[in-house]
Amino acid sequence: MRKTIAPLIAAFILIGLMAFTGMSRQAASQVRVAQNGTPTLEETATLTFAPQVPPPIKRREPAVVKVALTTIEVEGVLMEGIDKPTTYKFWTYNGHVPGPFIRTRVGDILDLDFRNDKTSTASHNIDFHAVTGPGGGGKATITPPGGQKKARFKLLNPGLYVYHCAVPPIPHHVANGMYGLILVEPEGGLPPVDREYYVMQSEFYTKGKIGDEGLQAFDPLKGAAEQPTYVVFNGRVGSLQGKGALQAHTGERVRLFVGNGGPNLTSSFHVIGEIFENVYFEGSTKSLGSNVQTTSVPAGGSAIVDFKLEYPGDYTLVDHSVFRFDKGCMGTLHVEGAPLAPDIFVPLK
Repeated sequence: MRKTIAPLIAAFILIGLMAFTGMSRQAASQVRVAQNGTPTLEETATLTFAPQVPPPIKRREPAVVKVALTTIEVEGVLMEGIDKPTTYKFWTYNGHVPGPFIRTRVGDILDLDFRNDKTSTASHNIDFHAVTGPGGGGKATITPPGGQKKARFKLLNPGLYVYHCAVPPIPHHVANGMYGLILVEPEGGLPPVDREYYVMQSEFYTKGKIGDEGLQAFDPLKGAAEQPTYVVFNGRVGSLQGKGALQAHTGERVRLFVGNGGPNLTSSFHVIGEIFENVYFEGSTKSLGSNVQTTSVPAGGSAIVDFKLEYPGDYTLVDHSVFRFDKGCMGTLHVEGAPLAPDIFVPLK
């Protein structure tokens, strides 16, 4: 009898040890996550400048994403001229207006290395609309010329978010070009498309009239009156026209990540000759609309739109507040290839 019971007791003990070991490992894993919460993966973000967008996130778990941003003030072209261009002293992130497109995933830790170039004339910081906490990180990143700050932020909510400078006087910093977009992809990512582009609308307020050549000064009175001299895509007149036009082919699906740096106007974003098959309203990855002609993009806000291209030709990107066309708010999507069907668009003589 004892010989029969002994193996059974040993088996029960072994099963118990296996179960206990498994539970202990599981519990230890849960405790480690609960106590730490920091992803084990680490990577350096791929940053791109408008209209280019970094590739979709392939990993399916959060990571610590290193992002290096430097604020620097640079003179650049606001509008090409007949004899010489109209130029402006832009305040920038990484030397561009808008600043770089940052692509992340929900649950990521944004590991920020923030610097203000020693030649800057003012302190700068960065307010991420994607960040939960005081000032969206603005208070933690106020940096004088030549200074450096580091911070970490956990990205809790998926969506397309604006970031901008928030050092007083905030309107001056934003009006001079300090804004950009950060995408926080949902778990599983966004539905795949063939092409993605970064388009950001904003205004510039100059003391000179539109088209005045040479270096133009910022006019805070025009800014306060919300009377912009220029309304543009991607930091200057004509940035998305001619050699800068967006490119695609018939049969492709195109996604536009659209932001509005403001500082004042709401955009009525529209692509002439196309209908947005999907609109992620105000940058939410959940609020989805279909067959939308024009979508509102508030100052400090965003939208994601995508559509399929059935017919070749040039499609014009606009703010459908149409008097803004003359202030520079136009772009082009150039589409090559054969029509998907012969009866889609038939000009008659």
